[in-house]
Amino acid sequence: MKTVIPGGAGQVGEILRRALTAAGHDVVILTRRPTRPGEVAWDGETPGAWTREIDDSDLVINLAGRSVNCRYTPANLRAMMGSRVRSTRAVGRAIAAAGRPPRVWLQMSTATVYAHRFDAPNDEATGLIGGDEPGVPGYWGYSVEIAKAWEREQERAETPYTRKVGLRTAMVMSPDRGGVLDVLLRLTRLGLGGPVAGGAQYVSWIHDRDLVRAVEFLAGRDDLSGPVNLAAPGPLPQAAFMRALRSAWGVPVGLPAARWMAELGAYALRSDTELLFKSRRVVPGRLLEAGFAFEHPEWPEAAEELVRRVRLSRRG
Repeated sequence: MKTVIPGGAGQVGEILRRALTAAGHDVVILTRRPTRPGEVAWDGETPGAWTREIDDSDLVINLAGRSVNCRYTPANLRAMMGSRVRSTRAVGRAIAAAGRPPRVWLQMSTATVYAHRFDAPNDEATGLIGGDEPGVPGYWGYSVEIAKAWEREQERAETPYTRKVGLRTAMVMSPDRGGVLDVLLRLTRLGLGGPVAGGAQYVSWIHDRDLVRAVEFLAGRDDLSGPVNLAAPGPLPQAAFMRALRSAWGVPVGLPAARWMAELGAYALRSDTELLFKSRRVVPGRLLEAGFAFEHPEWPEAAEELVRRVRLSRRG
């Protein structure tokens, strides 16, 4: 199977490249700065030689878009919106123009599309789309608009021979350097892995191996299209999430951080507090209904397995 991954040079793309290549598939990464075999240049916007990779491929997994790990300034939010919409449009046009279009187009989206809430989980059928929740910063609504525009661009693409799935993805937990788990473990080792702003906000996550398995599952299920939540079935409050991670690493105490402390820390790290404060209580309704079985459905066990892999990789 030939798989093309636009925007695949980041953490999620590397997870998929490793797994799909190990499974014997031909994987092509579209990136602005190709440096390795199997990487092809594109600018995320205009047609070029890269479109030949789409033609005669079997699966396209579009991950392209500016990183959310930044300050949510008006300029950065506009860049997030533009990069996601333009790259999705470019992929859709390449698929539409292909002589032999791919069977499946999996399009990255985000669990951030759902409302900030504590009362009930968000699945695809009954979940609340965010954007107008009371008592949250106004710019959080723009993050939701980015997610909606991202998905809408895929929906609008005229690709009648290609099944389309939107991947509403939670935080991907993997042992890779520079990923979200790496950051959280660094805080844990420093004794800073405690509750943030009370710790009641829900954390939705997915283990890297379940991410790969879900992608393979969706690629092979001709009856599934539209939005699908890629999240483990066990979201949990941030305080419990960090307690389980501390237990897995063997750190007994994690200092709590008040809201103002988290805001200062996010500013120093040039990140944004939405990533810390928004309650993302997301569950994989459609995957479970379709019969997908998670290998790592609950965080305490998943954290133990991931920590073992982190330690093994660092010994090597």
